[in-house]
Amino acid sequence: MTEPFSFPIVPRYAEIDQQGVVFNGHYLTWFDEASTAFFGHVGMPYHEFTANEVDVQVVHADIDFLASVRWRDLVRVAVACESTGTTSFTLRFDVLRRDPDAEGAAEHLAVRGRNVYVVVSTTDWAKRELPAELRRGLVSVAAQGLPPEGTV
Repeated sequence: MTEPFSFPIVPRYAEIDQQGVVFNGHYLTWFDEASTAFFGHVGMPYHEFTANEVDVQVVHADIDFLASVRWRDLVRVAVACESTGTTSFTLRFDVLRRDPDAEGAAEHLAVRGRNVYVVVSTTDWAKRELPAELRRGLVSVAAQGLPPEGTV
């Protein structure tokens, strides 16, 4: 777990609104898809949550729109862990876009988001401490979006 994580997205035609851009609600779906893949990247695939009788719930979400994302843009969602607590953690999502028709075009930050997750029991839905394996993954260099020589 030494590489920062990002999840590729292909903006689908059905996600584009009448203004020709990705409709805002779809970003939360992208964050959910990216977080599920991120958990596997840091050593706790989603099926291990349920095997340990825990799950996560989003209790707070923020989205800042900085630039439009359009159909056919080359997009990836970079994910990093910003903080961990006893029963919760915060993931940051950076939606980076590149124009597919502009050869050599640089990536641009289009959307930044944050989700706060709380770990809950799947038997009574009460809060639970972060599983040790998840905590280890979330505080790893990769989970923090740092380069391999970064520090935790």
